[in-house]
Amino acid sequence: MKSLGQRARGLRLERMRSSPMWAGDGFRNIHPVLPGLRDAQAERPSLGDFLCGGERRVPMGPLPSLDPREAWSRPAGSGLRATWLGHSTVLIEIDGVRVLTDPVWGPRASPSRIAGPKRFQPVPVALRALPPVDVVVISHDHYDHLDYPTIRELAATQVPFVTSLGVGAHLEAWGVPTERIVEIDWWERHALPGREVEIVAAPSQHFSGRGLKDRNATLWSSMVIRSPRHAVFFSGDTGLTTQYAQIRERLGPFDLVMLEVGAFHPSWGDIHLGPRNALEAHALLGGGAFLPIHWGTFSLAMHAWDEPAETLLALGAQRGTPLLMPRLGEPVEPHRLEAVVPWWRAVDARAAPTAAPTSPETLPKSMPWPID
Repeated sequence: MKSLGQRARGLRLERMRSSPMWAGDGFRNIHPVLPGLRDAQAERPSLGDFLCGGERRVPMGPLPSLDPREAWSRPAGSGLRATWLGHSTVLIEIDGVRVLTDPVWGPRASPSRIAGPKRFQPVPVALRALPPVDVVVISHDHYDHLDYPTIRELAATQVPFVTSLGVGAHLEAWGVPTERIVEIDWWERHALPGREVEIVAAPSQHFSGRGLKDRNATLWSSMVIRSPRHAVFFSGDTGLTTQYAQIRERLGPFDLVMLEVGAFHPSWGDIHLGPRNALEAHALLGGGAFLPIHWGTFSLAMHAWDEPAETLLALGAQRGTPLLMPRLGEPVEPHRLEAVVPWWRAVDARAAPTAAPTSPETLPKSMPWPID
């Protein structure tokens, strides 16, 4: 199955093995798991739980979305603008450079076209309708971040890719030329040729893999995008780690902080933040406008689809956190913070509650391939 990708070999594998994160047969998390993040007593959801358990796992109707192309036709007044397109896909405009993060336009976060977590609705704008993108940034190789049909379409363009060590093997297997791929280790920097923007890989607490035998065969990273005027933090996927304080010291302060808030569960609390730990991570990073990602697109855990947003809004208000919670496709500039309008509440309010879905639209973490 082509969507599984390709294992690294040759010079790429040699470089991976020289990384401080390499542990002999794969990459590893080097920071100890903080106490209380993972509930050792909590059982992972079973297949039956994923198929039939939980309530309100998907929205009852289409989510509000905007077509951002008219706004994209004008430069950002502040020089920094972000458009959340679903899950962890964000188009960042930073001082004239367009950066696309973890692009996923495919219908499922899965190697299969007929099974696996199905997206709630299409992306607000077609991939081919995007304005010219200067670079694609990919944090790690899980299906909800590295999407085979999307990469195949991007391979036909001239856009370059910056990603974590080893992920380039997948990209090459799917048609991206070697010369358009840059793989970086934690703390390594890549300056975009001819532009005053650099991308830096930074620590995260997660794992990788797309099949039965490639767990941790590639690196996972958070990513920082910097220009002389602005700095953006993109979490990829991660659990809470005090390494965020180190990231602040070395790469901050940040104008925009994008942190994952969805797909959390007590049994895997060490590898995903959830809204509560995302607020802790935001504080460790030193603040900045907080744009939540990794929610509102796929059902990858047992919680209600909108629980991440509701919890973040409530706790963020208590802490005075500067939240940016735009609708899908709504371009926002971090320096123009406005009161959050909980647009997601209108979706289920328009329909009466029904039972949780019983069709196999979601898959457990213990299935033959990793989802997230």
